[in-house]
Amino acid sequence: MRTRFYYLMEIQYLGFRYHGWQKQPNVITVQEMITKTLNWVLPDETSSKVLAAGRTDAKVSVNQTYVEVFTDRAIEDLPQFLDEFNLNLPADVKALSIEPTDAKFNIIQSEKIKEYHYYFAFGEKFHPYCAAFMCNILADLDVEIMQKAATMFVGKKDFYSYTFRPNPETQTNGEVISCELTKNTELTASFFPEESYVVKVKGIGFKRNQIRLMMGMLFELGQGKKAWSEFLATLDGSNRIKLSYNAPASGLQLHAVEFVNS
Repeated sequence: MRTRFYYLMEIQYLGFRYHGWQKQPNVITVQEMITKTLNWVLPDETSSKVLAAGRTDAKVSVNQTYVEVFTDRAIEDLPQFLDEFNLNLPADVKALSIEPTDAKFNIIQSEKIKEYHYYFAFGEKFHPYCAAFMCNILADLDVEIMQKAATMFVGKKDFYSYTFRPNPETQTNGEVISCELTKNTELTASFFPEESYVVKVKGIGFKRNQIRLMMGMLFELGQGKKAWSEFLATLDGSNRIKLSYNAPASGLQLHAVEFVNS
């Protein structure tokens, strides 16, 4: 009888050069990089696989999330494995921790609270080095109306308008626990603009591209391209308003993942 071993690994990565998490033909992805490194560190392993707590799009970075690792043989020395794994990973991917779990744990179905950060600056064009970390809006923004709108996302709602290409079977209900727009003081570098901002969103059951669609609406409000009444109408999913402006992915970061019942 086949014996499987299960591990929960905590990771982080800079997503700018990757075509998202999920393995795809002819492009480099984070899942592919982690799987290749796993097979190198465990050369006798022929059927190992990894599943993520959530998939990220191209250029989206992750400060902290989890992947589940499945192997056919036990990893005897986890600290040594973690050191060797990081030694062989590329510089823009890091494993933070690893611990054993079991077959009862399901990383996909386990309820999770996720916190996303979206970084941006506006006005003048910023230093090109910033492109991997934040979005640059080359127009003036009304930050106050954007801050007011950000708080309106909070609550249990039908986020139909903030779900990318929903079909009749798509589950669009979710919960935003908190959402705020503040000046960025935590992600810093010498080449960053003097003033930048971050939208911090925490919730359960985020939909595909939800944060980028939310940011797209905030940017349009901030530029006066959308009226307040138009924004309010999108918060009622029964209106079936489809939004098309996805804010650029490079400003988005999955900041943290927490398992609700862990």
